[in-house]
Amino acid sequence: MASGVSCFYAASAHWVMGTVMAACVVTGGGGANAQQGGATSVDKLEEIVVTARKRTETLQDVPFSIDAKTERQLRYRGASNLPQLARNVAGLTVVDLGLGQSQLAIRGISAGQVIRDQPGVKEQVGIYLDESAISVALFTPDLDLFDLNRVEILRGPQGTLFGSGSLAGTLRYITNEPEMNETAGIAEGNYSVVEGGGMGWNLKGAVNVPIVEDKVALRAVAYYDRLPGFIDAIQPSTEVDQLGNPIFPVDDDVNDGRRYGGRLALAIEPNENLRITPRVVFQKIDTDGFPRIDAYNILGNPFTTDADLPPVTLGEREQFTQLEEGLEDDFLLFDLKIEYDFEGVTLTSISSYTDREVVITRDATQLTGSITGGSQGLPLDVAKLDAPLVDVTDLQAFTQEIRLASSGDGPLQWVVGGFYQDFTRDYGQTLNVAGFEEATDIPTAGDVVSTDILFFSDFAFDFRQIALFGEASYQFTDALSFTAGLRWFDFEEDRNLVFDGIFTDQTGPDGVDGDVSSDGVNPRFILSYDVSSDLQVNAQVAKGFRLGGINDPLNTPLCSDEDLQTFGNRPTFEDEEIWNYEIGAKASFDGGRGTFNVAGFYSDIDNLQATIDAGSCSSRIVFNVPSARSIGVEAEFAYQPTENFDFAVAASFVDAEIRSTVTSTVDGVTSPVAGIERGNRLPTAPEFQLNAAATYMHPFDNVLTGFITGTFQHVGSSFTQIGDQVDGFGTVDLFDLGGITQDTFTFDPQLPDYQLANLRLGVRTETWELSFFINNVFDERALLSLDRERGTRARVGFLTNQPRTFGLTARTSF
Repeated sequence: MASGVSCFYAASAHWVMGTVMAACVVTGGGGANAQQGGATSVDKLEEIVVTARKRTETLQDVPFSIDAKTERQLRYRGASNLPQLARNVAGLTVVDLGLGQSQLAIRGISAGQVIRDQPGVKEQVGIYLDESAISVALFTPDLDLFDLNRVEILRGPQGTLFGSGSLAGTLRYITNEPEMNETAGIAEGNYSVVEGGGMGWNLKGAVNVPIVEDKVALRAVAYYDRLPGFIDAIQPSTEVDQLGNPIFPVDDDVNDGRRYGGRLALAIEPNENLRITPRVVFQKIDTDGFPRIDAYNILGNPFTTDADLPPVTLGEREQFTQLEEGLEDDFLLFDLKIEYDFEGVTLTSISSYTDREVVITRDATQLTGSITGGSQGLPLDVAKLDAPLVDVTDLQAFTQEIRLASSGDGPLQWVVGGFYQDFTRDYGQTLNVAGFEEATDIPTAGDVVSTDILFFSDFAFDFRQIALFGEASYQFTDALSFTAGLRWFDFEEDRNLVFDGIFTDQTGPDGVDGDVSSDGVNPRFILSYDVSSDLQVNAQVAKGFRLGGINDPLNTPLCSDEDLQTFGNRPTFEDEEIWNYEIGAKASFDGGRGTFNVAGFYSDIDNLQATIDAGSCSSRIVFNVPSARSIGVEAEFAYQPTENFDFAVAASFVDAEIRSTVTSTVDGVTSPVAGIERGNRLPTAPEFQLNAAATYMHPFDNVLTGFITGTFQHVGSSFTQIGDQVDGFGTVDLFDLGGITQDTFTFDPQLPDYQLANLRLGVRTETWELSFFINNVFDERALLSLDRERGTRARVGFLTNQPRTFGLTARTSF
């Protein structure tokens, strides 16, 4: 198991004060046997090896835009989950709906937030754990980053080698594999306190053990995270003080939780040509709530006057709920990698099976109350009935990839292979409003549901895909190389839908069937030229794709006639396609002490799959937008001027917008649909992002080294969905459930820019490390995404980040 010592980047600065806090740490190779590092230092930047083209090469040699972060870099930058990772990578952004519910966007290519009740929508960024695809459009697995070798971020379409879902790019978690003939381990403990919130802690460990000399080795990883909460939930009032003012109970730190799991991998090498690696990965996430702050809630706001619905004023990190919310996410992956080296050719087989269940419990009382008490005018006591909405996702996926790749040193390098995927997904929702029928005398039992279940859905998806792919690179001269690749795919998807309850169009127990299919080809061409040994220029043309799907039916009993005309009769949506044109340069300077990489791109998008709120229907469907585009530039600079100090800066600028208008004609009036209008921004991605990192270390002697590490990130403003840009969207017409002081509520749907800084300092030797850290040094409250119920008429909220956090980390290795 290789190890080394390197100085990596981390940084911190305050945007307004203009101060830069520098830090440094000596790092090992990142594995269980990595040396902690003493006073030793290096005189040039670490060379990171990646496998972005299904073969081993250095980051600087890959002829397109790619970034890679080691596990230790991410840890010292305070990045322990996907949203924090995104703020450290130029051009990568995340729609954050809470732990285990993140959605990625690269280069501003996004169609908007996918809501948990849209099971037919596919991802735009492919997610891989080593060679196994684990992508899901909404429920991107939020894996713990402990004992990873690195995370690779491949920008731009990767459809040739990574297939559907890699339309905008690919993110790959690369783990440390078992190593022969070396017993090594690492253990880490962490304790933290959130300002104004709870306490958190974690324990993590990894061990590498040879079982049979030169033949068999085992690597095991385990971790337990106690996640601190920082959101308080105000509960309905049942008491008053001596002056008659309501006393609201408070449930503190409702978004706390637990994340635990591990990996167990076995490496078997019967001979020098064959390596077999079976592995199992398990993770469980269990949260008691969500990091949401409420700006308006129909049942808890300052505008009500009824004695049974007293006014509520919420603080900056508070929400209003009647019920306990939460998420349970069980993730299990089995995979088997087999590699056999022939003379000059390597055969690789990757088989993987994923079993995942996600159960989300939401307090939908405000949503239900906006229908029963708002639209239907039922009494307040009916509108306030507890309404838990339970979402259950159960999926199983099997994938098989087999490929042959050249392994020699000749001018021609190539890879060819085949891919098969069989994916089943069952998704359903149940809204149980106990006491509704008794309070209203409205019959609620249906063909499938029992009394008081007002909404029920059961989706059964069966998805199958096959693909053939190949890519070859030829080195015409020592300086000039050309790459061409192609992928052919064919897929089909079947769905059966059962709807029941008075809020739906009941389908009956047999449900309604739907299907969609597609096939096509995706090419890629790359030209690379080495101007010198320190400068490479490259150009790329590549196509990417995202498979189409089946729209969910509207909740027609809730729809207005106008919304039925606008959003109805859209049973399916088509494949989304992109052509990406890119030029870039990668430079090294000062004897390897510095690097500078830059890339400019133009992405032409056809049939963008835009997620749209279907007005009064309390439904969401997908519209195909004929044309959109994203144009921008990303740059990364890293430099180590001395052996004890280095720094890095990365930034991206993206101009992504819709280039065509989708209209609807209702009662003779034609108007754009839900913000799908030429010139409007694509959602999710900010126009400008920047992250900076600096490191400084001070050797006290030949054993002990002191360090201080800091990071800074700036994320520009953005929108959560395309429809958030419609004129007047930020004005909510209030339902009157028994007296209100004003008719409307106004909020700004544009998410403002934010700045975050982290700081870490400590001491370390070859075998141990002790550090103190402050994350979110300036206690910035960032609004990460807009959370709305019933198109904002029931609730307006924002997902937010963790406040200032203080902590201690202890780490040891052997």
